[in-house]
Amino acid sequence: MQDINASIGFDRKMWRQDIRGSLAHAAMLAHVGIITAEDERAIREWLAGIAARIEAGDFPWDEALEDIHMNIEARLTEAIGEAGKRLHTGRSRNDQVALDVRLWVRDAIDGLTGQIEDVMRALVEQAEAHAATVMPGFTHLQPAQPTTFGHHMLAYVEMLSRDRGRLADCRRRLNESPLGAAALCGTGFPVDRHMTARDLGFDQPTRNSLDAVASRDFAAEFLFACAMCATHLSRFAEEVVIWTTPYFGFVKLSDAFTTGSSIMPQKRNPDAAELVRGKTGRVMGALIGMLTVLKGLPMAYGKDMQEDKEGVFDAAETMTLCLAATAGMVRDMQPDAARLREAAGAGFSTATDLADWLVRELRMPFRDAHHVTGRLVARAEAKGSDLAGLSLAEMQAEEPRITEGVFGVLTVEASVASRACYGGTAPENVRRMAAEWRERLA
Repeated sequence: MQDINASIGFDRKMWRQDIRGSLAHAAMLAHVGIITAEDERAIREWLAGIAARIEAGDFPWDEALEDIHMNIEARLTEAIGEAGKRLHTGRSRNDQVALDVRLWVRDAIDGLTGQIEDVMRALVEQAEAHAATVMPGFTHLQPAQPTTFGHHMLAYVEMLSRDRGRLADCRRRLNESPLGAAALCGTGFPVDRHMTARDLGFDQPTRNSLDAVASRDFAAEFLFACAMCATHLSRFAEEVVIWTTPYFGFVKLSDAFTTGSSIMPQKRNPDAAELVRGKTGRVMGALIGMLTVLKGLPMAYGKDMQEDKEGVFDAAETMTLCLAATAGMVRDMQPDAARLREAAGAGFSTATDLADWLVRELRMPFRDAHHVTGRLVARAEAKGSDLAGLSLAEMQAEEPRITEGVFGVLTVEASVASRACYGGTAPENVRRMAAEWRERLA
């Protein structure tokens, strides 16, 4: 029973939040006259001492005391006697743990938000440096149209900006204090819940005491935001894995973010990217675990809710590591501009530019232009050349009205430069958007 019941092995991570909540609660109890100023001062001083011992690694954790709350309260009571026993007046472990988890998640959100912004800055740096570096754009992992490396980097900036927004939304929704909801129905003591909410940086107290202790949707929302961000990091990591193979050869990573083989001296494996990709499964698993714990719970608190923490802690720590590794890889990777340029022209990637030219210059309906371009692609494929390798006569055999002007749109540089609509891949757009992001992230 002790083994299955105790949570001190993992919920000790919340010691800072638990002490912070107790300090606010004690200050409020003294303010409304439930405890004396002398008791509050003793509680404050000894909680500071306990915090220092925990920080120093010199605190005697006791599994028999079950959790972080009872461990700290027991040591406080040993030190100051009855004053320590009065600290729990007007609260329960139910609202205490709900408070601690909210504070912990809020702190985690603030830390992860800063890390996401660091990855975004790293991507913006690459976008600025490679605004005009042409590379192949893919759909279905098949050559589609030429794009630029800078534009590709900014796509991940947009994804991460939404991840940052989801975390901000989660923070805003969780930022209500459950302290004072007590076990489930509130307390008969004249506590000032608005005072403790303000002291702890919350917008307001929770409005329903049952909901305050029963709900962990804020933790599930946090885990979803983490899982979505991890998914974006995993997609980037997958591309790094692909790009660093010699068959692609798009980018190089230094020894700082790769490892060697135990028997093959030529190997340089992108292990940092592979581990970011792999660890995404842990974060997704934490989300599913949380939802599974919550789905069958009646109102209000059940001990099942003790299982909410380990997944949250692990997901946050995993995201901290994955974001740090991703920021490092982004800054470390060196695109091979010549190889990217060569690959950008493969697979008839300027075919759409040819079709657009037929529409623009010959006033041809797009569907007809599509068919003409398809026939020209087949002709070039049979000849073993790209579209620019066809002669004017060969093109005119399919469409007599084609002129020499068509060759001006068949280079990859002309292709990317023409995509100057808002959000397009044109280098001028990339530079402008990168500058906007740099300013927004400053």
